Amino acid sequence: MATPDREKQIAQAEEILGDRLQQIGFVKGLFFGQYLADRLLPYPDVAHDAATTSLAQQLREFCAREIDPVAIDKKAEIPQSVISGLGRLGILGACLPTDCGGLGLSQAQYCRLLEVLGGHCGSTALFVNAHHSIGPRALVLFGTEQQKRQYLPRLASGEWISAFALTEPEAGSDAANVQSTATPTADGRGFVINGQKRWITNGGIAQALTLMARTPTADGRDTKITAFIVTPDMPGFEIVEKRMEKMGVRGTATARLAFHDMFVPRENVLGQLGKGLRVALTVLDFGRTTFGASCTGAAKFCVARAVEHVNRRVQFGQTLGNFELVKEKLAYMQAGAFAMEACTYQTAALIDSGEGDFMLETAMLKVFSTETLWRILNDTFQLHGGLAYFTDYPFDRMIRDARINTIGEGANDVLRAFTALVGMRDVGLELQSIRDAIYSPLGNLSRLGRFTGRKLGSLLTSPSVPVRSSELESDAAELGRLVGSLGTNVERLLVHHQLGIVDRQYQLGRVADAATELYVSACVLNRLDYLIRNSHDHNGALRSDLETGRYYLRTARRRIRNSLAALWDNDDEATTNLANQILRKSGTP
Repeated sequence: MATPDREKQIAQAEEILGDRLQQIGFVKGLFFGQYLADRLLPYPDVAHDAATTSLAQQLREFCAREIDPVAIDKKAEIPQSVISGLGRLGILGACLPTDCGGLGLSQAQYCRLLEVLGGHCGSTALFVNAHHSIGPRALVLFGTEQQKRQYLPRLASGEWISAFALTEPEAGSDAANVQSTATPTADGRGFVINGQKRWITNGGIAQALTLMARTPTADGRDTKITAFIVTPDMPGFEIVEKRMEKMGVRGTATARLAFHDMFVPRENVLGQLGKGLRVALTVLDFGRTTFGASCTGAAKFCVARAVEHVNRRVQFGQTLGNFELVKEKLAYMQAGAFAMEACTYQTAALIDSGEGDFMLETAMLKVFSTETLWRILNDTFQLHGGLAYFTDYPFDRMIRDARINTIGEGANDVLRAFTALVGMRDVGLELQSIRDAIYSPLGNLSRLGRFTGRKLGSLLTSPSVPVRSSELESDAAELGRLVGSLGTNVERLLVHHQLGIVDRQYQLGRVADAATELYVSACVLNRLDYLIRNSHDHNGALRSDLETGRYYLRTARRRIRNSLAALWDNDDEATTNLANQILRKSGTP
């Protein structure tokens, strides 16, 4: 990438992210080689929440009685009876304020409900997530009191369905490339919107949509993205295609929309003019967390079915569970589901605290949970052999449903680059400030002293990872050493590549993978510490959880070391050369 283009993109990104870049959350500390235990928060006590446990059980019974995932997949539609039933249960307004008809649940409580749906029907889970997590959430966070009174009660009950209209032919993961325009009217009463949207979940059935379009800046020299509330009864609103045919989650109404000189009143601006991408990025934090919950539900379903099958199926004179290659899959599946659950509820707790910033944590959770579920599904399919290939088993549908997860709400490779660059940014700024301070040492003695002290300390000891359970001290010490190793490697990369690190995507991917595994490991360790201190079952479920969690920690350490080692010993040049040769042969410029 040319330097002017790179600098322009960096400036745009920093403007969009705004003050979120100045906040230091738990994950940002990892890139410095620090373990900021006070930013992680105690693991949430979701198991002893009687009210949410009761609601989750009611939802589980409703799913078994009313939601037929096979029929939804075949008919490519979620019945109105299901939508109405979810509305009556309060699921469609679970986290919305009680004075607007919602249940006022926390994010952790809501995740328990999405976990139930994710384990039963991928289409229904996505429908609810799109309606609730990224639809009315924007109104709660950014809407005026009038907007909340007008829309939230109907959205909470399910009388109205919501959608989030961001994606366009030229704007997918590159959300800043939205081309739809919102031109102010001469009389100042509103805006005229022209453009198109595609792949909008619930877009063909929604009565209220959050729509992103470009509005001119005050000086008229540029445009910036603004969020609007629009309804399908506005003249110029066109549903080009109500239900786009697709591979999976067929029950959701994924739409193509167009807007032809559609007038939108000024009072329908959501948030501030030109700050639409901040609205989008904020609500996506919530959506990505419930991605983790629905993936956790699906993973638990797979583990249960796989164990049942390999204990029953006999081949070569013994059950499948006796073969080592089967055991390897089962161990990964069980540990992956445990870690996914730990990371989901720990991240939800961060959101519920309202403290600091958690955009990196939610992005990591989304990447980790969707990719772990994909492998678990693949292994479950493999363990069932030919049985899984036929439609009387659920696994072909589940694989088709799950494939969108690594693409939706930010493609995973884009999120990898994002987490690495945002995480490394402050480290780079500190290194730059220290370099500048060296040239003017008298005026910067305190800054140089703090940096030198921290660096000397990191050479002598690893970051402390506090645990209250002595049984976990060795795991905590290992985690601390790897956190310190990440910080050392990040500094070394920045010194070596400087601003050019922006274009080193091989390296960004490895840094992101290592940091993600560290974050998930911290969540698992925190969960284990909580379980030991709050359980009296030292011979049953607790022993199983400890073995599962510690197995995840052990295997994660190996993956982290491999990612960090590959920063300096890799085949990147050969990879690029071969790819370029392929591109040249195909005629691609």
